[in-house]
Amino acid sequence: MKSVAWILVPALALLTTVALADTVFVDDLDDGAFGTGSLDDPYRSLQFAIDHAVDGDVLRLAPGTYTAEPGVFVESLCGNCEEHRTDVEVTLGFVIKGLALHLIGSGAGETVLETNAGYGVYFEDSRGSTVAGLTITGGKRDPDGAATDAGVVARRSTVTLTGLEIADNTDRVDDVVVGIGGVMGREGAELFIIGNTIRNNGWDGIALYRGATAFIADNDISEGRGAGVGITWDATATVLRNRVSRYWKGIGSFGSSRVVVRNNAVFDNLGWGIIATGISYMEAANNVVARNGNCGFALWSDEATGIFTNNIVTSNGWRDEWVCPQVGVWMNGLSESIEISYNNVWDNVAGDYRDMDELTGAGGNISLDPAFVDSLDFHLSPESPCLDAGNPIFTDPAGGPSDMGIHGGPAAR
Repeated sequence: MKSVAWILVPALALLTTVALADTVFVDDLDDGAFGTGSLDDPYRSLQFAIDHAVDGDVLRLAPGTYTAEPGVFVESLCGNCEEHRTDVEVTLGFVIKGLALHLIGSGAGETVLETNAGYGVYFEDSRGSTVAGLTITGGKRDPDGAATDAGVVARRSTVTLTGLEIADNTDRVDDVVVGIGGVMGREGAELFIIGNTIRNNGWDGIALYRGATAFIADNDISEGRGAGVGITWDATATVLRNRVSRYWKGIGSFGSSRVVVRNNAVFDNLGWGIIATGISYMEAANNVVARNGNCGFALWSDEATGIFTNNIVTSNGWRDEWVCPQVGVWMNGLSESIEISYNNVWDNVAGDYRDMDELTGAGGNISLDPAFVDSLDFHLSPESPCLDAGNPIFTDPAGGPSDMGIHGGPAAR
């Protein structure tokens, strides 16, 4: 018999409405009963619990594995097609539609959702939902290459995701290049993606399409195909203090998106670290872009604009040229479209700057060993030339001059 001690595991801080809502209990007892949702008689099926919940309910999930029975759904809108009004056949795992619910697990690795679907946990018209403290895994790739498959997919919904592990969604279809991503924001999605591990999935760690908006902070995004974070079409995002590594590519703005990218460590990816392309606008400040296979940062179209400041770009270019040259900063756009100032661009394999003026010594840019204390946490040693050397319009949290890199600037921890 399972202990009921799991209900005492403290959930991460949630909205006040969660504390005031009714609580429903779910357990994977698999004893042939349906349950009533009480502590003594929990629901046995997560989807059954969702279907019988009312707006605002908290669903507390005991340790165990909850397996979805996927259903087929034909979307009338395509997230990433040239023609938005395109039918796409997808599979849905756990479905929350038309109401706000709060799914609170007993901790990542303790409460596990096996989705068996392309859209693992799917939100539609759900304003104010939360998913916290569990693992989402076991997705199955949809054959339609236009499907935006992911562990979590949301459209016309406001969803907070925190304390999750979205991992090992690696199922592939041989004739489809894309796989299953971590989180996909679709039409009208407003996402708060905070403090999660997104690891070893078959496509983008986080991707936004078609007007989606997200606050993406303090996540560890690693070991996947595609891009760690991709902001596309007319989406908008604030991307803070994430670690993006061992992906094909790092963080990118595409289409007409608007993106703030601050204090991220983007390292050990196969291609580029950070790019801005299309007609997007990107402000990239206080990032470390290190040891990526090709270029560190690139402006990749004549119409992309932005600011690149307070960053450390170092040791990029160890892999044969694939998506960009093996350099620190590549100007594949118009130099006058972006301000590049107060960066340390140093020791990149085929040069620090390509197809642009050499900026070392101009606009506060330097080219010196940043003297990291550690190659993975990117703290600066006391002798680092990047200390107090950042853009003077920024200050560190205590009000002093800004350091370059992820531990400087107003968003630093």
